[in-house]
Amino acid sequence: MVHNGIIENFRALREDLAAQGLAFESETDTETIALLTRHHLDSGMTPVEAVAATLKRLDGAFALAFLFDGHDDLMIGARKGSPLAVGHGKGEMYLGSDAIALAPMTDQVTYLEEGDWVVLTRAGAQIYDAQGRLANRPTTRIRLDQARVDKAGHKHFMAKEIAEQPSVLAASLGFHTANGQTSLALPEGVDFSTCDRVTMVACGTGHYATQVAKYWFEQLAGVPVETDIASEYRYRQPVLSDKAVGIFVSQSGETADTLAALRHVTGKVARTIGVINVPTSSIARETDVALSIHAGPEISVASTKGFTAQLLVLLLLALKAGLDRGRLTEAQVSAHLETLRGLPALMAQALDHEPEVEALAVRLAESRDALFLGRGVMYPLALEAALKLKELSYMHAEGYASGELKHGPIALIDKNMPVIVLAPHDALYDKTVSNMQEVMARQGQVILISDRAGLEEAGDVWARLVMPNVPDLLAPMVYAVPAQLLSYHTALARGTDVDQPRNLAKSVTVE
Repeated sequence: MVHNGIIENFRALREDLAAQGLAFESETDTETIALLTRHHLDSGMTPVEAVAATLKRLDGAFALAFLFDGHDDLMIGARKGSPLAVGHGKGEMYLGSDAIALAPMTDQVTYLEEGDWVVLTRAGAQIYDAQGRLANRPTTRIRLDQARVDKAGHKHFMAKEIAEQPSVLAASLGFHTANGQTSLALPEGVDFSTCDRVTMVACGTGHYATQVAKYWFEQLAGVPVETDIASEYRYRQPVLSDKAVGIFVSQSGETADTLAALRHVTGKVARTIGVINVPTSSIARETDVALSIHAGPEISVASTKGFTAQLLVLLLLALKAGLDRGRLTEAQVSAHLETLRGLPALMAQALDHEPEVEALAVRLAESRDALFLGRGVMYPLALEAALKLKELSYMHAEGYASGELKHGPIALIDKNMPVIVLAPHDALYDKTVSNMQEVMARQGQVILISDRAGLEEAGDVWARLVMPNVPDLLAPMVYAVPAQLLSYHTALARGTDVDQPRNLAKSVTVE
């Protein structure tokens, strides 16, 4: 048996099975499922009957696959909370978590719905719903050219995905705009005209993308915005408005906490919008409107092109909200889109500085800790940069709003503490430099990432990275590039697994 998920009542099941004389060899919830199924087999049930009886007793989230000794033409799968898909071949059938996993074997996929279980033989599949009734689920043909993945000459998938960002964002912008990229082309269901607030929910990197987008929505559309960590959202009993728009961000579209938060608000807000990278995912199917970020398969666990593509789509939504609410005219939106057309070239310029980033990363890799500072939209980017460094290099890193430095974190500053400052020469630059000077006065090792004007005004710092001059609207996406490269090369210098960091999974499909 293969199990992805968490069985919440496994201890009670263990006690019941132990009372009937079944011995356990581990403390895992997975073994409990296997022994419960064996118990049903021993009572005279067939494999299909045994699985059906087992599923009725499981509480929690799971994707399951069962194989039975002596039954060479049988595999049974089941899902609740975690994704599972059936692949159709010629004289063969498959189970997998998603289309990308199945793509090397087949381009014909059936997605199981919540509570479904399936009996597979080499000849085909019989799908049952949560009540045990036969269920017809559509079969989808996936595009293999999108699902095939390789490193394309790069050492790691992450390196390839960082390098792809200019082309990815250009393609995504083209898909979501019209008339030569001078007007928005979003689905009809994207409507903020009667919206009284926007709630954005996500996890990890997606959450930091929503924190950047909060600035955009409030500045461009004048609408109140709250951002929430999905794993906390429904437990704080959020106050919902029937005029609110809920935006749910997930690269995979299967993130368990984000999906649970979506289900919590469905029917209680005006509409729900999914920002996803997998159009056939659960969040795509369950939101009122789903917008694909069109990033293509992202294999490395640490999200890079997924993050910047999420930012782009969220910015387009903010422009649409400004237009719907009368805060922006068509001409103003067109002007912003004209600015966005320059984004791929600016990101390519940022990528050109990879050799300097690599040299700096060798020095950074000798440290045990690091702080990232930013103001305005650079603050959530500092949080994302710190997350990247933690998950890739296993260094301790924290991100802070620059103005918060004197409210506690400044106690950490000494000659051994590198402080990475994200500071384009914008309206907040002077305040950021003032905070940076406080660090330098305490012998902190400042790494300043700014444009030429910002670097010249700052004076002597421990290290510097030059960025192109960037319009304020585009800065979070362009400045994400050096943050990603810095984490990548620091991890290489420390000898960690860049594409598959320890203890992490690409898609977190359990709570």
